[in-house]
This record gives sequence, structure tokens and C-alpha cells, in this order.
Amino acid sequence: MLGKLLDFLDKILTYFEEWTLFISVLVALVALFVNVVLRYGFNYSLAWSEELVREVIIYTTFIGCSAAVKNRSMIKIDASVQLLPKLKMPLTYFSNFVIMIFAGMMIYYGALMVALQHRTQQKTIIMEIPLVILYAILPLMGIMMLIRAIQVIYQDVMEQRGQKKEQ
Repeated sequence: MLGKLLDFLDKILTYFEEWTLFISVLVALVALFVNVVLRYGFNYSLAWSEELVREVIIYTTFIGCSAAVKNRSMIKIDASVQLLPKLKMPLTYFSNFVIMIFAGMMIYYGALMVALQHRTQQKTIIMEIPLVILYAILPLMGIMMLIRAIQVIYQDVMEQRGQKKEQ
């Protein structure tokens, strides 16, 4: 039951991650390319393209965190695992637990930031995008990382059970 739910969530999150990262990077690339052509070809610059690229970089970084948890490519120090291989699984669980704590903090503090931006009605300088939209990525990323961490822990537990049954 839990495995089917996690597989379903994996498909949804993977689809969301891949397409939002693809579209946002494509939009930023086109905007930056047009700005470079205008700047060097016609001596004219678009003010909004640099702001757009900055916001896309922030957005893709946070969405990429979820993908990094799924692919198990978070930054880790594995010298202790190489010295003591028996510590691999406990340290993996500890690492995933820390990711879950971080995700919980992002959900909580991100929601506080979204509420603050909603109250103050602030907007970006040039494009006048409401900051509440940009700050909404924080709790969203926390939820996505939390789901991904649970998926990774579930995979590790199932893999460990499979190895114990073989022995």
C-alpha cells in the first residue's frame, strides 16, 4: 500500500520536476540570449531579462533539491563509510533523517515567509511579480524533499529486507 502510494507520488513529482526545470531553464535561456543579441547587436538592453534569469536560477535551485534527494546526490562526506563500511546504513538513515528535518524547517519557515509576503504585498522591482509567488517555492520544496526522503528511506528499508531474506 505504502509502496504504491510512493510510486504514484514519484511519478507525479518526477513529471513536475522535469517539466518545470525544462521550461524554466528554456525561458531563461531564451530571455538571456535575446538580451545578449540586443545588447551587442543593437546597443539596447532589456532590464527585465536579468531579473527573470535571477528568479529562474533561484526556482531551479529549489526544485533541483528535490531531484537531488531522489537521485541520492546530496552533498555527503563518505570518508567514514569508506573506513568503516558497517556504518553505511546507519549514516544513510541519519542523512535522510537530517534531510527530513531540513524539509520540515523549509515547510514551516517557508510558510511564515509566504504569509509575511502576502501581508506586505511586495513585488519585484522591474517585472512586478508578487513576492508571495516567488516565496511559495520554499514550502513547496520542503514538501517535495520530505516526500523524496520518505521514498528513499522506504527503498533502503525494502532493499535491506531483501538482503536479509537472501542470507
